[in-house]
Amino acid sequence: MSAPQPDRAAVVIIGGGVMGLSTAQHLARAGVEDVVLVERGALGEGSTCKAAGGVRSLFSDRVNIAIGLRSLEMFERFGIEMDTEIDLHQVGYLFLIDDADHEAALAGAVELQNSFGVPSRMIGPEEAKRLSPLIDTTGIRSAVWSPRDGHCTPESVVLGYATAARRHGVQILTGCEVTGIATEDGVITGVHTSTGTLDTSVVICAAGAWSRDIARSAGVDLPVSPLRRQVAITEPIAGIDPRTPFTVDFSSSFYFHREGEGLLLGMAEESDAWGFDLSRSSEWLETLAGAMERRLPSLGDVGIQSGWAGLYEMTPDHNALIGESGEVSRFLYATGFSGHGFLMGPAVGEIICDLYLGEAPSIDVSSLAADRFAAASPRPELNIV
Repeated sequence: MSAPQPDRAAVVIIGGGVMGLSTAQHLARAGVEDVVLVERGALGEGSTCKAAGGVRSLFSDRVNIAIGLRSLEMFERFGIEMDTEIDLHQVGYLFLIDDADHEAALAGAVELQNSFGVPSRMIGPEEAKRLSPLIDTTGIRSAVWSPRDGHCTPESVVLGYATAARRHGVQILTGCEVTGIATEDGVITGVHTSTGTLDTSVVICAAGAWSRDIARSAGVDLPVSPLRRQVAITEPIAGIDPRTPFTVDFSSSFYFHREGEGLLLGMAEESDAWGFDLSRSSEWLETLAGAMERRLPSLGDVGIQSGWAGLYEMTPDHNALIGESGEVSRFLYATGFSGHGFLMGPAVGEIICDLYLGEAPSIDVSSLAADRFAAASPRPELNIV
């Protein structure tokens, strides 16, 4: 563990990924004292540092668009405000479309995005090829292009937030596992960890794919399930365009962006791998090879240099859970981002800080409360990758 565990805290944040660290930094900058963040491993090792690093406002749900846009603005200022460079490449996002129904749905999403000031637009296959020269446009009907989006380095974002949070007085405990949350008559009294008990009356759950069990120990239901996703890094590719956008073949979920002198590649598995298994799958590599042959045939001889598996934190409607429990006093949560948590971290940390302070967030996230499923009012998100 990085430091001795204190006896008490005003606020305990569970989870040391981008969500928990962003929240800690925002709370501390707002003047909240005695904030303790607890992470069972190393900072970012759960899902954040295994993310593909995409940052975008290219969503189909208005709340997600607003959160993505606010986070993008904060990523753009990150280097100055956090004194940490995050290798932000605003090379754009490109969604390739080969299906008429997808085309109609994404065209409607673009109209909604434009109403928020997002500079996305529908383009033809020829322009898509000009923007992302490696692709084969066979079967492509159109594409969505959003030039302000891009990708950055998750590890650097974690470092920046952790450094800023500590600078403002947050105590960060790594190698410290939460084993349960103590409550009495619906009021939080403490957090049990592998090294003792922290007396507190406020818990913020930002534990990603592990949130359901942690919340259950407090008597709160957060419908979050872990889903494995895999990523591969190619060997260096001669002459790769430094402006290669984050390109997504929408129907297959295959995506890529430049990573060093090669490409970072990813896509869904043919059969969903639910659970916490992070082993690499040879079957997935075969699926990936098929997607590359179809959409990047010129790279048929390029080898895979490295890769890893991480976890998406899925909810039934692929939308986040953000809010405060109505059953357990001062149990707040930010989890279940279903593949877009990293890019939403900056704005969500700000939102959770406002909710803790009893202030109205700049973005109304009431529709993302966990009780929406009990009320049969889910809000499905189309644009997950």
